[in-house]
Amino acid sequence: MARCGVCFHRCDIPEGKSGLCGARSNRGGVIVPINYGKLTALALDPIEKKPLRRFHPGGMILSAGSFGCNLRCPFCQNHAISWSAEASAWADNARFVSPAELVENALRARHSGNIGLAFTYNEPLVGWEYVRDAARLSHEAGLLNVLVTNGTAALPVLEATGPYIDAMNIDLKGFTDEYYVNKLGGSLDMTKAFIARAVQLCHVELTTLIVPGENDTEDEMRKLTGWVSGLKDASGHVIGRGVPLHISRFFPRFRMTDRPATDVGLVYRLADVARECLSYVYTGNC
Repeated sequence: MARCGVCFHRCDIPEGKSGLCGARSNRGGVIVPINYGKLTALALDPIEKKPLRRFHPGGMILSAGSFGCNLRCPFCQNHAISWSAEASAWADNARFVSPAELVENALRARHSGNIGLAFTYNEPLVGWEYVRDAARLSHEAGLLNVLVTNGTAALPVLEATGPYIDAMNIDLKGFTDEYYVNKLGGSLDMTKAFIARAVQLCHVELTTLIVPGENDTEDEMRKLTGWVSGLKDASGHVIGRGVPLHISRFFPRFRMTDRPATDVGLVYRLADVARECLSYVYTGNC
């Protein structure tokens, strides 16, 4: 038995088995990322799709995804590579792309406006070693790096990858422990700690998906944005008001088809509430 320390789950994993994320395994008493270099998706995307609105707008970025996730969001739009039954098949079927090869692909895409690499689609930090290795080579090649994450990672993981990341979009999925624990299988405290440190390392934008009946009240939005507005840089200066927030619309999918899509008017109303505390609030999928 060996214990993984990537996130709060701290899975005790028997020899030859994988933890909850499906991407880390006990091999000879050592926890290793079995998704290292195994890509399930590779696409050149607009930077705004990450979403990032205040980081190199108009640019393109080569986006790479693997498999595995340490949350259990029932509305996951990438469930086929995250935590569904199909996701486990990628351990054997995904194509291996070394960090050097990934960077070579990114360099070749420069003629199409590519500015670097984005680690996205599944949860990248369940295989943080690949993020670190590829992002380091990317920086050496003069490229930029973006991380799209749920923020469910211990601070040592962030410290190991953060020096090579130029921008992050981090999910702040709600602002109650009940929602994070009971509906997402996550930890609000770990996510908040991750965000508080990330804003000291690089450009950060946040995303909140509004799910009807779960995190859709004005009171919760005020609490969430009030906390964000108080975030501080490494020198202790309050910078949170300038952290962009993307408020997104829920659509029924995967294991959450018991409710309609979020009302557009509600999304706009919550965006107005968020603007009471934050300078940059964007709405998506409306």
